[in-house]
Amino acid sequence: MTEDLKLTVTRLHKLDGTGATKAFCDLSILDCLVINGLRVVEGKDGLFVSMPREEGKDGKWYNTVFPLKREIKDEIERVVLEAYGG
Repeated sequence: MTEDLKLTVTRLHKLDGTGATKAFCDLSILDCLVINGLRVVEGKDGLFVSMPREEGKDGKWYNTVFPLKREIKDEIERVVLEAYGG
């Protein structure tokens, strides 16, 4: 099923510095939908992909995109990290 999605990183901007966020990227799905603002983050267990998020009126941060299946989340992470080079 995940191979049918045709996930492609359309933009990748690597960041310099020592912060946890290592890159921002945009992801195309089926060449018809783009998700902007995914982040490559360095966590305690290595690199992972964080979904786009925005700050709520309460000052907390909320994801704006939610993969509903674990296999989709894993495939997004694989494609983004492969493009990042990690």
